[in-house]
Amino acid sequence: MIETLIPLTLILARAYGVAILAVALSALIAPQRMKAALADFGRSPGLTFISALFAIVLGLTLVILHSIWADFPAAIVSLLGWAILIKGIVLIAAPESITRLGLAAGDSVTIIRAWATFALLLGAVYLAIGLAGRALAGL
Repeated sequence: MIETLIPLTLILARAYGVAILAVALSALIAPQRMKAALADFGRSPGLTFISALFAIVLGLTLVILHSIWADFPAAIVSLLGWAILIKGIVLIAAPESITRLGLAAGDSVTIIRAWATFALLLGAVYLAIGLAGRALAGL
């Protein structure tokens, strides 16, 4: 049984899992669409800026609400919040570095499928923690 001290951990793990699985399945089913989306992202400074702001707001919210390292489920949920925040900061401060990486990865359907497969596994782990986990403390 997966146990955590914080009930919010399980809620966020389920949300992360569903979101990651949705993107991963989309990339696996239609890698050409993902390739086109990554190319559009790289050509649009406005889209890059808005995405960076969204990531910063989402990341900050997750870090403020859940920066808990007491157990494994809580730590990986907190880690994803920090990763989102850091990505947003890097994307707003040095957008070329992230867009260059995204364009390079999105240039090949094989690489898109490999990343999508990794994301599928990651999403499944988060969802499994969220669904099978048990919180030891009450809200």
